[in-house]
Amino acid sequence: MKTLVIDITKCNGCYNCQIACKDEHVGNDWVPYARPQPETGQFWMKIQETARGSIPKVKVTYEPRLCQHCDAAPCVASCREKAIYKRDDGIVMVDPVKCKGQKNCLAACPYGAIYFNEDLKLAQKCTMCSHLLDSGGKEPRCVEACPTEALKFGEEKELTDLIQKAEILKPESRTQPRVYYIGLPKRFIAGAVFDPKKDECVEGALVTLTDSTGNSQTVKTDNFGDFWIEGLKVGTYSIKVEAKNFMPRIINNVNTEKDVNLGDIPLS
Repeated sequence: MKTLVIDITKCNGCYNCQIACKDEHVGNDWVPYARPQPETGQFWMKIQETARGSIPKVKVTYEPRLCQHCDAAPCVASCREKAIYKRDDGIVMVDPVKCKGQKNCLAACPYGAIYFNEDLKLAQKCTMCSHLLDSGGKEPRCVEACPTEALKFGEEKELTDLIQKAEILKPESRTQPRVYYIGLPKRFIAGAVFDPKKDECVEGALVTLTDSTGNSQTVKTDNFGDFWIEGLKVGTYSIKVEAKNFMPRIINNVNTEKDVNLGDIPLS
């Protein structure tokens, strides 16, 4: 079964995959696999660029998004014309001949990966470049174009080691996707500790984070007084800052619904 593993930690946002998809499908008719992709409005492979935190504690992540080629694909069940089907190799396809313009599949897809071509009255999405695979190609164009090898495509059994390190998008949807992600961003809490009397950064301060269950972890501030605590789940935390010759500082009810920049934290 064909599988795609995407390592977000290697993605530098070059957009080569998105451009390669356009190059392969815009203006090219690959019936019975797919009709031409429009020049604008559709991204069968799309880079989702997200800025997290607030200045100056900011991180930017790039997530390649596409059809997840689910084993329990809700789009298949939603199609009245039975135009959406799953191939023996696991790739989910929209038959461009059978599709008669129903839009049920767009709403059924929890990933927003299906588009509607108003000119052709046709639902369209990523095909994993199956027209290339069936003619002897080894991988989709997006994978071929990735300069950092952030995208790995192949048989599931060949990618087992990578899959074990990976996660899936929206597991609550129970769609059993065949696209896996390594390094999906978790929440962070960051800040900077300083001495307001001397107007200096406090290096080596201990910053202890405690979650609602009492589990804790401690980091040290760097020579700029900065600290980052990463890989956090969404929840509420308390922060304790300690440094020699200073009174401890406690910050309660830090919520990680979004990434948190606590800003400058003065010690007395």
